[in-house]
Amino acid sequence: MPRALVSFTSLYAATLLMLLGSGLLSTYLALRLSATEVADIWVGGLMAANYLGLVIGGKLGHRLIARVGHVRAYVACGGLVTAAVLLHGLTDLMAAWLLLRVVVGLCMMCQYMVIESWLNEQAETQQRGLVFSGYMAAVYLGLVLGQLALGLEDSLGLAVLLWVAICFSLALVPVAVTRRMHPAPLTPAPLDPLFFIKRIPQSLITVAVSGLVTGAFYGLGPVYASGAGLSTAQVGQFMGVCILAGLLAQWPLGKLSDRFDRAQLIRLNALFLVLACVPLLLVPSPSLPLLLAMAFVVGLLQFTLYPLAVAFANDHVEPERRVSLTAMLLVTFALGACAGPLLAGGLMQWQGDAALYGYSLVCALVLTLAVRPRAVTNEHQHADAPLHHQGMPPLIGSSPLVAALDPRVDEAIVNEQMQDDNPQPSA
Repeated sequence: MPRALVSFTSLYAATLLMLLGSGLLSTYLALRLSATEVADIWVGGLMAANYLGLVIGGKLGHRLIARVGHVRAYVACGGLVTAAVLLHGLTDLMAAWLLLRVVVGLCMMCQYMVIESWLNEQAETQQRGLVFSGYMAAVYLGLVLGQLALGLEDSLGLAVLLWVAICFSLALVPVAVTRRMHPAPLTPAPLDPLFFIKRIPQSLITVAVSGLVTGAFYGLGPVYASGAGLSTAQVGQFMGVCILAGLLAQWPLGKLSDRFDRAQLIRLNALFLVLACVPLLLVPSPSLPLLLAMAFVVGLLQFTLYPLAVAFANDHVEPERRVSLTAMLLVTFALGACAGPLLAGGLMQWQGDAALYGYSLVCALVLTLAVRPRAVTNEHQHADAPLHHQGMPPLIGSSPLVAALDPRVDEAIVNEQMQDDNPQPSA
């Protein structure tokens, strides 16, 4: 294993454990509510609340880390997440669960910020691509293992919550005992929404649709799989296969993205996603292998919209604005992911569980019509474009700091931009 990856083993381990617990918690809560015949819109509301917490945490996390430091902020938020997880087992009130999901999302965003800022500051410039790849691998592996961990328990009892709490508790250890130097205080990346809306509207639309589809999948995919007659362990396999497809698609997509027109690729991706959703609507009771195969194809396509949009947007934005751009893209994604579970949940309550993929089909169809390659003038494409594709995971959370992990971002430019946005008082 490369030394660049070995040196960050503790942070990768913490990331894997966090995402294992987060993925297991999300699927468990969806299945538990579905088993008690709670309306699908409330199941979607839980995932929307989680994304809302992530958005709020993006603002509050900076203040907390600046006030108490990285390790203390990480440990404090880890303790709150563990407590919130266990509190799910003490009450069945939906209002309480919604609040707890906001708390979990908020605190996890702070933890992401700690880990990502650590990676950003202490990775060598020429190794950031490799370091980020290791981070992304830990993220996807944690999510997949979180789904498969459902098979450890035969029922949806409180034991699952105990496993989740154990994961979040163990995630504190690697960060608390690391001997690495603490990173410097964070400086928020400034946003300029109007500029980006005018400059890269098609990229923002793609990111928003990606959020709508991905948020609905994480929140209601377990409900769909349960409604198709799958056992708890099989639901975990279903979710794990879809997420694994997203990981496997990143490398070939990167090759295609660096060789062909990205706007055209986005449109083709959306069109293929429309076609891939059709069998899941037309086959009422597929066998498990057939269902997993169809879901794998959909996963390949739905998890590649965001990386394509990121690369497409970066092609048409000045280097000094790319940190702000990534923050804008993540905020847009999070807002879409807040709305997606609510919209899909309402549709599933009205038309049945299969409506989840009808919803995804409609979203993909809208994107097919909205993205127009001929409208791309390349007027603002820069000398360093086209940029190499970077598979950034639209997780159940990630902070704007992932921009700084992107080796395309020049440190000197970023520092100069931050100094301009935070001028020092004159003597």
